[in-house]
Amino acid sequence: MRPQIQLDRESGVPLTEQIVAGVTTWIRSRAAHPGSKLPSIRQFAADYGVSRFPVIEAYDRLVSLGYVDSRHGSGFYIADRAPGAWQCDGTSDPRRAEDESDHLLQQFNHPGETLKLGSGFIPEAWRDTEGIAQAIRHVLRTDPASMVDYATPLGNLSLREHLQARIAQLGIRADTSQILITNGASQAFDLLMRYMLKAGDTIFVEDPGYYNLYGLLKLHGVRLVGIPRTRSGPDLDVMQAQLKLHRPKLFFINTVFHNPTGTTVAPPVAFRLLQLAREHGFTIIEDDVYADFQTDVTDRLATLDQLEHVIYIGGLSKTLSSALRIGCVVGSHAIIKDLVDIKMLTSIGGSLFAEAVTASLLERGAYRKYLERLRRRMRDALGSTIQTLEDAGWEVFEKPVGGKFLWARVPHVDNAERLVECGAPLGVTVAPGSYFRPGMEPSPWIRVHAAFGNDPRAQAFFKAAAQLR
Repeated sequence: MRPQIQLDRESGVPLTEQIVAGVTTWIRSRAAHPGSKLPSIRQFAADYGVSRFPVIEAYDRLVSLGYVDSRHGSGFYIADRAPGAWQCDGTSDPRRAEDESDHLLQQFNHPGETLKLGSGFIPEAWRDTEGIAQAIRHVLRTDPASMVDYATPLGNLSLREHLQARIAQLGIRADTSQILITNGASQAFDLLMRYMLKAGDTIFVEDPGYYNLYGLLKLHGVRLVGIPRTRSGPDLDVMQAQLKLHRPKLFFINTVFHNPTGTTVAPPVAFRLLQLAREHGFTIIEDDVYADFQTDVTDRLATLDQLEHVIYIGGLSKTLSSALRIGCVVGSHAIIKDLVDIKMLTSIGGSLFAEAVTASLLERGAYRKYLERLRRRMRDALGSTIQTLEDAGWEVFEKPVGGKFLWARVPHVDNAERLVECGAPLGVTVAPGSYFRPGMEPSPWIRVHAAFGNDPRAQAFFKAAAQLR
């Protein structure tokens, strides 16, 4: 069966990328049937007048993404359970769950030469790879068992002690038995959802907010109600109106250097939000994964509430290493005890090696020194990128003093999908605002990672986008 796709040799987008995008769209459109055989590599190349090399790479990538099966000696076939056919029980609209997972995958799938302006990752060159390598060598010498053993369900005690000291600097009082180490913040979210939610529950989330969180919630079959995020935090007028209509079980909020707007919750908003939680009986899940980007500490919701109506999530993946995958949940003794049971059932334990390496970095002061450098670089990058955007005629939602993200738009462009189309020929990929909305509604905004804002390709994109009519 020949895929119905279009290739544009003048677009500037590599042919491999075009083939992958075209075939996945064709499969997800249900135009092709699971099990159907695709043209051979040689035939595909002949049909579309391209060399075999981009076809070979595209087919390999389609296999790795789960869209295509490779059968030795027979050829390539559309997978029986291709991502375009996935359906999750309890998801109100399976196609939206597919779209959200595709959006998440896109930050991994673009070729290396593409500038990922909407990425969530710190550039590799900015990471402390030598410090991590030294910590790995230290652990290999002093704790070789960590390479083969499970971590304890709660996690490495030394690491929990360091995390306890770190949250104490924020004014959050908790002992080490109230801290659960997780495989990044994503596992923390998943454990809490398994523990606290059932299909049909109503949940308040931020609009815009973290798109992977929306996908996880929809997998649990819950109803999402978006609360607009303003420059000072959630719009409490809208929240009070929604509380007259709904009884939410939870409210998920990213308090400091919010993804994607870069904003931080103001103290008066934080106090009133806690009052609403107490009055209406919902729990707040405070996502504070960008805490270490902050130089001047501000009160968290968990600081003001001391874990009565707030469950706190932190982590080191956003700063230290995405590969080590260290996150944590901080809550009451009863909650953490139940989460440990769920963690044991779903994953037994974490990575003892990753936890030992992270503990070594914290103990030896390497992480503290690295953070000082990273904060300076990010502050400089934020300032220069804001200036570049404004000089090009863009509007910036808020000018954060730290973190990674800027929320920006071209004032006369109503839908950010046009900005995506503008960036592709320039070798720039961006994340449109619709990705960050719970219902994927159109948005004029895009997320910009400031670390990439001074790249010549980004500057060319900012100027070209401002000329759109």
